Amino acid sequence: MRTLLFTGGTGHLGRIVVERLSPSYECVVLGRNEAPDLDRAYGVLHLAGAFALGSNVEIFNSMLDANLLSAVRAIEPLRANIEDGGRIVAISSFASRTMPAGFAAYAAAKAALNAYIEVLAKELQPRRIAVNALLPSTLGPTGVPYERVADAIAFLLSEAAAPVTGQLIAMTL
Repeated sequence: MRTLLFTGGTGHLGRIVVERLSPSYECVVLGRNEAPDLDRAYGVLHLAGAFALGSNVEIFNSMLDANLLSAVRAIEPLRANIEDGGRIVAISSFASRTMPAGFAAYAAAKAALNAYIEVLAKELQPRRIAVNALLPSTLGPTGVPYERVADAIAFLLSEAAAPVTGQLIAMTL
């Protein structure tokens, strides 16, 4: 059974994604700021993140840490151990494209995550590791249903999606 490493696997989205994928994958959920410790993994799912309005220095630091650096902390130590042909999927935000007023720190952090994903896709392409991000408009009852995001992740993990890499996939209602 292939192993998937999850960040943010204990939140509402994470629980639904783990439940959806656990029949087909060994799901290893990391706690907050827990370093990965696996010899081999099929992929990394970065579901961790946070949201805050505003643009003061503390909010920028918080948003960059939660939305960008948490991905870097999870992926970089494991990067060499991801199987050739493996997958990395991150949850970003449609706000990184629309840049709504009041969202400066959040949108900038998610845009930085997008840039990291796009560069990582190019760096890992020789190993056929597909790296993509999903950009939901909002998640949950008033936005993109969690189950729909779980289905999109399942597709990106599949063999049918092997050639899909470096994509920032918008998900709206």
